[in-house]
Amino acid sequence: MSQLKSLHLIGSAHMGGAERWFTRFLSAMVRHGEPVEAVVRRGSELARHHLQDVPHRTLGFRTVWDPLSRFEVSRLITKSDAPIVQTYMGRATRLTHIKPGRGKVHLSRLGGYYKLTPFRHAHAWIGNTKGLCDWMIQGGLPASRVFHITNFADPAKPVPEAELAALRQQIDVRPDDWLMVTAGRLIDVKGHRFLVDAMGRLPADIDGKRLRLVVLGDGGLRDALDAQARHAGVADRILWAGWQHDPAPWFHIADMVVFPSRDAETLGNVILEAWAYGKPLVATAFRGAREIACHGEDAWVVPCDDGAALAAGMEHVIREPDLQRQMVANGLVRIDRDFSESAIIGQYRALYAQLLDNR
Repeated sequence: MSQLKSLHLIGSAHMGGAERWFTRFLSAMVRHGEPVEAVVRRGSELARHHLQDVPHRTLGFRTVWDPLSRFEVSRLITKSDAPIVQTYMGRATRLTHIKPGRGKVHLSRLGGYYKLTPFRHAHAWIGNTKGLCDWMIQGGLPASRVFHITNFADPAKPVPEAELAALRQQIDVRPDDWLMVTAGRLIDVKGHRFLVDAMGRLPADIDGKRLRLVVLGDGGLRDALDAQARHAGVADRILWAGWQHDPAPWFHIADMVVFPSRDAETLGNVILEAWAYGKPLVATAFRGAREIACHGEDAWVVPCDDGAALAAGMEHVIREPDLQRQMVANGLVRIDRDFSESAIIGQYRALYAQLLDNR
């Protein structure tokens, strides 16, 4: 199959789940020899830190109503020789308008249950879960142009043992600690308040292991969550590590991954990261987890918005080494079978060819 160049636009200023996927996906496309070009917001974290191995350029992406931003996007697309224009999130999508018959296809990727109005003018749409695709179709998008392609999981990134030892020393992790890691922007949908509640319900140690939690992420709820932890008497058990450009060392030193998102969470890449790094996983039964995780096999799944249930699930897994080993083994199988990088890149490659054949 001949290679098709694709142009990828995102207008975000800061890093989050969508932006992290953007960098992972385009880096993978480059590794697989696919011709791509990224267009990101001038001065953004993406532009400054994350696209060293991806051909890219910057635009203003000031506001969705800014005529200059729309003109800049239109001019860039017109000059580009890429027949596939893929947009992410609302800002880039709303600023991208390609009239039919221009020889280009506007493909919009949705990673969440957003209001559909800003996305309707695209020519086709990708959802990263089947549930999201069904929702888009129910919202009026034509089923023949809605496509399901899930996310892939990055292979576990090797980290030198000396670096891991230094990190353990830096955060005072003892050999007899049980270290839990969670990752995600500190916003309501991620459910961190229920995880803090669960920490307050758990004993300080289980079977002689001191319980510690590392939270990877920044966001507007940071102060409120910290206050909640102090009120619950568990502030000394929780480390707020902030956003990590490279979370690999943290996943390596974790004994378990916890993902407490609320029902509106679409997919949850942390599930895939837990499997890829061979870590037992406790997750809530949000939409994405219900679609991809199997309770008791590759994850221990508990109800959303329930600190008591989350605490009980965490304690159960900590006390069951055989269950931990079983979930780790099954998670690694899931990565190889269902979420490999090569399989997902192949699906995008085939979709691009299909869309251009049908244009």
